[in-house]
Amino acid sequence: MSQDRQAILYGLGAVGLWSTVATAFKVGLGWMTPLELMWLAAVVSWLLMGGLVLKQGTMRQALNSGWKTALWAGVMNPVAYYLVLFAAYDRLPGQEAMALNYTWALAMAFLAVPILGQRLTRMDIVAGLVAYAGVWVIATRGAVFNMSFEDPLGVLLALSSTLLWALYWLLNARDERPPLVGQWQNFTVGLPILTALLLIGPGFQWHGWKAVGAGVYVGLFEMGIAFVLWQMAVHKVSRTAKVSTLIFLSPPVSLLLLYLVVDEPLLPSTFVGLFFILLGLALQQLQRKPETAAL
Repeated sequence: MSQDRQAILYGLGAVGLWSTVATAFKVGLGWMTPLELMWLAAVVSWLLMGGLVLKQGTMRQALNSGWKTALWAGVMNPVAYYLVLFAAYDRLPGQEAMALNYTWALAMAFLAVPILGQRLTRMDIVAGLVAYAGVWVIATRGAVFNMSFEDPLGVLLALSSTLLWALYWLLNARDERPPLVGQWQNFTVGLPILTALLLIGPGFQWHGWKAVGAGVYVGLFEMGIAFVLWQMAVHKVSRTAKVSTLIFLSPPVSLLLLYLVVDEPLLPSTFVGLFFILLGLALQQLQRKPETAAL
């Protein structure tokens, strides 16, 4: 089997797991607060990543270097990003939070201008206008000429999560840590913060084994195995574009699972808004020579 074919299989595995997380988030948040779910998922992911680092034989490197970066990176991911994301899922229908979260790639393109000194292309601007038109459709639930949102705070949280995620990756552009080591270090920094927040706040309540199962699933698959599979896909493939487009398969599966498992009614505005968001992302990825179109 060729490396590209292996990479596509790894990528499909990661996208398949990511397709289930919107449902897992809603199931877990049906029992737990965002902070409780985040803490439990972070514990599971930290243990998984630590085991993989040990298996790779890179634990000595993980313990001896990279902590200066981890001190701020761990505050952003997992703490800030996932707490804001879970809070958005707690307030919004899963389909809306999921769709809005897909705009993070566009947020990254715009934030790269002041942070990395990059220039926007004409297609970047067109893609942004198209995608954020979809955001408007979702935020207003189809009443596009009505300025009153159904849940403005939920929309704000979902969009804030995209800014945090984009900012995290931009600031990590020069991160020299191996991805798995960096992820474990980030969670090593973030977990004590989450524990302190949990103890200061309501504490961790027992909500039954189904709730625990949802938290374990999120930590094991969304924050853990999917991350590893995606890293393997990106490192094996000859061109990143061959696997990056696989992410477009996730939203339809996510919507179907939300409908079948959570019994969440699918809103027509979600389909329309998601179409514009994915169209915007496709336009952005289809650029072949962005330097020739720079404004």
